[in-house]
Amino acid sequence: MPYGYLITVAVTGWFVFFALVPLHGRVLGRISFRSGLVVSELPFAALAWLWLWTAVAAAQGDLAAPAAQAVAAAASAAGIALVAIARRSARARPVIDQALAAGLGVPAATAPLTWRRRAALLLAPLPVRPRHVRRVRNIAYGPAGERNLLDVHHHRSRPAGGPVLIHLHGGGFTGGHKGREARLLTHRLAGRGWVCISATYRLRPGSRYPDPLVDTKRIIAWARAHAGEYGADPSAVVVSGSSAGAHLAAMAALTQGDPALQPGFEGADTSVAAAVCLYGYYGEVYEDGPATSALERVHDGAPPFLVAHGDHDTCMPVDEARAFAGRLRAASRAPVVYAELPGAQHCFDLFRSPRFEALVDGIEVFTAHALAGHTGHAGDAGDGAGEVSGRSPADGAGRRGGTPPRSAAARAAGARPAAPPPGRSG
Repeated sequence: MPYGYLITVAVTGWFVFFALVPLHGRVLGRISFRSGLVVSELPFAALAWLWLWTAVAAAQGDLAAPAAQAVAAAASAAGIALVAIARRSARARPVIDQALAAGLGVPAATAPLTWRRRAALLLAPLPVRPRHVRRVRNIAYGPAGERNLLDVHHHRSRPAGGPVLIHLHGGGFTGGHKGREARLLTHRLAGRGWVCISATYRLRPGSRYPDPLVDTKRIIAWARAHAGEYGADPSAVVVSGSSAGAHLAAMAALTQGDPALQPGFEGADTSVAAAVCLYGYYGEVYEDGPATSALERVHDGAPPFLVAHGDHDTCMPVDEARAFAGRLRAASRAPVVYAELPGAQHCFDLFRSPRFEALVDGIEVFTAHALAGHTGHAGDAGDGAGEVSGRSPADGAGRRGGTPPRSAAARAAGARPAAPPPGRSG
């Protein structure tokens, strides 16, 4: 019996099971998340690994015995399951296209995957900062030491007039670090001429809510004061976040201008043009009352929102995101895009997977529309009147050392909707 091959197949089968059949509950949900995430996002990598070990076992003549053939049959079954997981992941793009069209109220679609992009997803599944994007690390934006630091990502040529993206990490308000999640998003937009900011904020047990929300507003105020130094248009700010960071992004967008949440900088402009929330939590924080719940802060003056959540999320069940998006749609005058991603687990933005690549394409379409400030023709993002469409990242792939093409969002940033009046918090 080739025990090395047996262990490889058994471990792979464990991961495949939890990617296919997520289990919920306090303990089982965490096991499902930790066991199924990588396979759920990178099924082809797992399939290649399984094929490699099967080929090695066959080349060494270890598959002749009946017991070894049973292990090979189990490997074949796992391989079939991995193909099914990959097909499910590929459904994200049409789901996102449908969500964009429904939420924006106009025909909208992401850019189709080219063969070059498909190859990059298979060969480079981990997001690596491209050479034409520069990172400036650990800039202090507030008085809380290492919990008030931010990184700035920008194109090395510093093109003028790009929007600003602020991304907030997850971690349940007790952990996490800037730059851990959504790196594909920040790298993509920085390569398009945006200025992207990832930041730390105060965590428990050393702080209480709304301290992290106050920090979020400090970040927005810092971006408006300093993003122009990196070539950005500081009046065009989009806030985004993952998990707990999505809660902060939503709260910042729903409470912009509230002086009670801006101690010491009450006069600063903390309005945002749009919010992007990835696998977020939207309820009360540590039972600190309804004032900490994004669900309770929804109002008709909310900015445009994009909410994305996986239907296999075992850490933050999808029902929470559905309820938040539904309440936003019922109350807000601005567009609300809700994308429920088939098969996606929590933390799906850690990898450069086909699923997250499709969502980043969708975020580009959404932000172009939001920054344009109307529901019709968003700059020159579309191919025809009234149409909004995404641009392929390959459009500017050959310009790594020079000035990047300005994104549709950057070109449209000159025509933004007025921010909701200060102090409107629902």
